[in-house]
Amino acid sequence: MKMNGNSTRPLYFILAAYFDTGLFRYLNFLIIISLYILTVCSNLFLIVVICMNRSLHEPMYIFLCSLFVNELYGSTGLFPLLLVQILSDVHTVSVPFCYLQIFCVYSYVCVEFFNLAIMSYDRYLAICCPLQYNTRMTNNKTATLIVVTWFCSFLVVFVTTFLSYSLQLCGDTINKVYCLNYSIVKLACSETRANNIYGLFGTFLTVFGPLILILYTYMKILKVCFSGSKQTRQKAVSTCTPHLASLINFSFGVCFEILQSRFDLKGVHSMLHIVLSLYFLTCQPLFNPVMYGLNMTKVRTICKSVLKLCRKVNQID
Repeated sequence: MKMNGNSTRPLYFILAAYFDTGLFRYLNFLIIISLYILTVCSNLFLIVVICMNRSLHEPMYIFLCSLFVNELYGSTGLFPLLLVQILSDVHTVSVPFCYLQIFCVYSYVCVEFFNLAIMSYDRYLAICCPLQYNTRMTNNKTATLIVVTWFCSFLVVFVTTFLSYSLQLCGDTINKVYCLNYSIVKLACSETRANNIYGLFGTFLTVFGPLILILYTYMKILKVCFSGSKQTRQKAVSTCTPHLASLINFSFGVCFEILQSRFDLKGVHSMLHIVLSLYFLTCQPLFNPVMYGLNMTKVRTICKSVLKLCRKVNQID
């Protein structure tokens, strides 16, 4: 292990989960870069649509815009390094860049869960308290919720990253295709009690806390749906279906990543390990714009209008 002077801090980490795929590396590169381009274009398109149309300047769509911005942020924290590593023969990453990636990936996860939680709260107010919605979900409250979501996520993850950076390490090999905080903690030869305790606190605050709020709001929504009119049920289904699909998709990916990081799942093939560990970072940013773009009538209608306008402009040219 190449050390920095006499300290126990390596100059770089080795990402050991990569293996030689020969000429298939170029095919993998094309697939990954196509996914990245599609992710950036789809999320960016919906962000522009929401920002440019005043009819979409409502809390629900503003929260969606924040979600799409987070998808861009999270995918950018992964894809560039992944593309470089696929074409590289030596799978190493510098220590500062590794910790930067940890910060990006973990803050992306936190923002995603918090954002999904405030979106469920918004739907709860719209369905269960429709007459009070405009007074309880004001523009100022919407902006405050988004700022708190991003600020708290960055603060929680900054402490996590700082605690890991302070550790003395006895190794430099991470058995992943990207940098993961728990993998670095396992390399430590110093006391990790603070990291473990804060890790549990951070997980409860950023994962289980939002999930509890989402569960509570959906229990209230279901109660209103069962006792309400057919119109109320239709409204709940149309607005809550994409949100639930997004939540289930993301939770599955994150839960598997937590399980395989903490337990040695020897029965799972190494390639499947890699695919599932990347699932929540690659599929969720592509899944959300498709799901919300297709299911939200207002967004779908405006997207069609924008695409028709683009076609007309191209025909004139």
